[in-house]
Parts: sequence; structure tokens; C-alpha cells
Amino acid sequence: MRRLGAWMYDALIVIAIEIMAAGIVVAIFEALVASGVMSYGPYIDAADYLTHHPIWSALFTLYLALIWIGFFVFFWTRAGQTLGMRAWKLRVQNAGGAPISVTQACIRVATSAFGLSNLAVVIDPNKRGFHDIWAKTEVVVLPKAI
Repeated sequence: MRRLGAWMYDALIVIAIEIMAAGIVVAIFEALVASGVMSYGPYIDAADYLTHHPIWSALFTLYLALIWIGFFVFFWTRAGQTLGMRAWKLRVQNAGGAPISVTQACIRVATSAFGLSNLAVVIDPNKRGFHDIWAKTEVVVLPKAI
């Protein structure tokens, strides 16, 4: 249940960050159109342009994916905790307790299936999710602070 709570907490944070990141891009496009540097052509507005243009759609999706991945990689490699994990007293680490590497964090993201890999915790004797097995990491419950 802690993992689910942390996952939901982090999902809300990532959604908010993604909204801000998309808003920045839309604001830049609107400024470029307002200054006459570019036009939307057959597209209605910035959102239509960013989701339907053959090149910009792919670049925009990649940009948002990198923001999402970067959130988790940044927090997991620095403190071993995202904000949701901190709230639920969880930490991801190597078997010896050391912080995980960028490579391990990327493996965790790539194999997490948007959090569904945590379902393996129920059947794994070491209580590890599928992404933890592949990345050679573990999630530990931290003691309550006194």
C-alpha cells in the first residue's frame, strides 16, 4: 500500500510538472506567432500544431517523456526518494544501501510499466518489483523519525 500511495503522489506531481513544461512550449510558440516569426499554417493553435505536425509532434512527445524520466532519475539518484516516496517513508537503493546510479534509474523507468511492475512485489520473496529485479535495486521502508 505504501508503494501505491507513493505512486499516486508522484503521479500528481509529474502531471503538474508536465503541464508546466507543456505550457512553456505553448507560450514560446504563441510568442513566435505573435511576433510574426512563425505561423501555424493549417493548424488551429499551438496545441493542434504540437500534436498533429509530423515533426513537432514527435519532438514535443520526446520532450515531455524526457521531463517525466528526468524527474525520477534525478530524485532516485540524488536522495533515493521521490517526493511521494519521501512522504510514504520509502527509499530506493542498492543492496548495500548506496544510492543507485543513473543507469539503474533508467533501467527502473524503462521496465516499470508505469508502476505496474510493482505487482511483482506480491509474488517475489524479497518484495521487489520487476523493475527492481532488472535494475538490481531494492525499495526499503525507512524508520519513523523521532
